[in-house]
Amino acid sequence: MCTSTNLWIQVHKLHFFRQKPRRTRVRVLGLSSKRKSCEEKVGKDVELIKNLKLYMENISILEENEKLRKKASLLHQENLALMSEFQRRFPK
Repeated sequence: MCTSTNLWIQVHKLHFFRQKPRRTRVRVLGLSSKRKSCEEKVGKDVELIKNLKLYMENISILEENEKLRKKASLLHQENLALMSEFQRRFPK
């Protein structure tokens, strides 16, 4: 009886170790190309967003430049008027 119990345990262990979970690989045809096209699409969207942000920043810089040009022009005219007034009051 002792030997049969030991034999049963050994057989049970052997059976248990044989039943390793098998990994199955499932390939879905076209999935990798779909994933690549999706990644490319996302990449293009990210690039588009970056370009849009840069475009908006450029527009705001151009608007600020125009404001500064107008201000510089007014300051130049004011400077010319003051120089004219100074030369009129204090001739050589």
